[in-house]
Amino acid sequence: MSARMPLVVGIQPEFLLFGGAGAISLLAFAALILTPAVGSFGRAWEKGMAAMLSLFVLAVLVVIGLAIGVAVVRFWPDITQLVG
Repeated sequence: MSARMPLVVGIQPEFLLFGGAGAISLLAFAALILTPAVGSFGRAWEKGMAAMLSLFVLAVLVVIGLAIGVAVVRFWPDITQLVG
């Protein structure tokens, strides 16, 4: 019986970098925003509402970031003409 080597999936470095940045961003959000917001309330329903509001804020920030990214990609030729 021959020992088979596991298949190594070729993940491009860009995906690793974006995945790592996303993971670090989620950890920072949980540590700096979600945990203090939930910890500052005593009742369970208050903690739940604080968590939901924090997740809503996260979703809005993600949408704003995506919109800015799309705008930069869309208007990149105009941006390079203005800068360079």
